[in-house]
Amino acid sequence: MTRPAILAPRGPGDRVSALFWRHPRLFTALLLAPPLIWLGVVYLGSLAALLLQSFYSIDEFSGLINREFTLATYAELFRPQNMDIIIRTLTMAAMVTLGAAVIGFPIAYYAARYARGHWKAMFYLGIMLPLWSSYLVKVYAWKLILAKEGILNWAVDSIGASFILSGILALPVVGGNSLSTSYIGTWLVFLYIWLPYMILPMQASLERVPTSMLEASSDLGATQFQTFRTVILPLALPGVIAGSIFTFSLTMGDYIVPQIIGNSARMIGQAVYQLQGTAGNIPLAAAFAVVPILIMLVYLTIARRKGAFDAL
Repeated sequence: MTRPAILAPRGPGDRVSALFWRHPRLFTALLLAPPLIWLGVVYLGSLAALLLQSFYSIDEFSGLINREFTLATYAELFRPQNMDIIIRTLTMAAMVTLGAAVIGFPIAYYAARYARGHWKAMFYLGIMLPLWSSYLVKVYAWKLILAKEGILNWAVDSIGASFILSGILALPVVGGNSLSTSYIGTWLVFLYIWLPYMILPMQASLERVPTSMLEASSDLGATQFQTFRTVILPLALPGVIAGSIFTFSLTMGDYIVPQIIGNSARMIGQAVYQLQGTAGNIPLAAAFAVVPILIMLVYLTIARRKGAFDAL
């Protein structure tokens, strides 16, 4: 005679597991609830508070915040000194992005088309290695490198090319007493720090270019330059735009590099830091902070239409 199977009594864990099995959407909702709450409260909540603060104003006599809806704070952004900060920041971000694209494209192309095995591993290691070191250490190291008594000046003097560096530093607007106190130095440090964020999306985009298309272009009699202009560059453009999202946005929001490298002219990040700190003008700091957000919203819309997100 067959004896009936004796099942162990079901505990709370079994009942909860059975509940989730019968209601998979409940399980998904519970998994997504903590990050969504964090995103909604901390991230979106802080952005909402930032936007709200930008519509307040500050009393010039008492220094107190006037919590009445007004556009006067945004009107202050159009003052010449504030417009200079915005234009200076956008120009620097555009130049860093352009320089990263020009320098990074050959590196990304070689890694995508020719590097194999250990060489590709070395490529990734070489690109990622600078990102593993401290941000502040890298910036202060560059300050020493670019200083008038730094190793770069010593190397230039050693090869007898100091007159070239002097000519560069004598250029109006971008020049200065040394590279560490000039816009050129600020551009070089930004370029070094954000270059990996440009190379990696371009390399991923170039790897998707079919070899058959390059062979077909060659079979049709196109020169290497024509193949690059009509085949490689259009297909790699989403990767370039994807990389530019990082370099452009990170440069716009950075305040540490311009504070350590360069002259006393402020950028948006420095303005926000100083206005909400020493000046206590939180509404104007919030209005300044909204400017990069609006610019990046427009930029991301254009990038999405160009297919840049496919290269991320």
